[in-house]
Amino acid sequence: MDKEKRAWTYCRIDAPEDAHGSLKNQKKELFDYAEQMGFVVTGSSEDLGSGLDFNCTGLLEIMKAAGDGKMDVLLIKRLDRLGRDTVKTLEFLRGLDQLGIQLYSPLEGEIRLTQLDELYHGLSMVLE
Repeated sequence: MDKEKRAWTYCRIDAPEDAHGSLKNQKKELFDYAEQMGFVVTGSSEDLGSGLDFNCTGLLEIMKAAGDGKMDVLLIKRLDRLGRDTVKTLEFLRGLDQLGIQLYSPLEGEIRLTQLDELYHGLSMVLE
């Protein structure tokens, strides 16, 4: 029998405070998705503010938890919830990938680093 995958959730909104309950809604959606996928949620992190800042508490918590072996899967609502800087987002995902962490989204399914690398490479070729 397969071991249940341990999931960590990450939520972020681009605002200084959560006046409309958006973080709470993201978190509920991710917990529901985890249950649907058969994952066991072992932790959660969240951030308020710009997706351009990768030196934020929630993302640092994720990397520590991943390094400590506390998760197998990271759940996010959408890829842009991790960050809005493509290069920094790919670097972050490479770090998770090296630790064997899979990335899932209820809106995008499993997000594979190879797909993102190919997309980024294709975009950079077009822009050159």
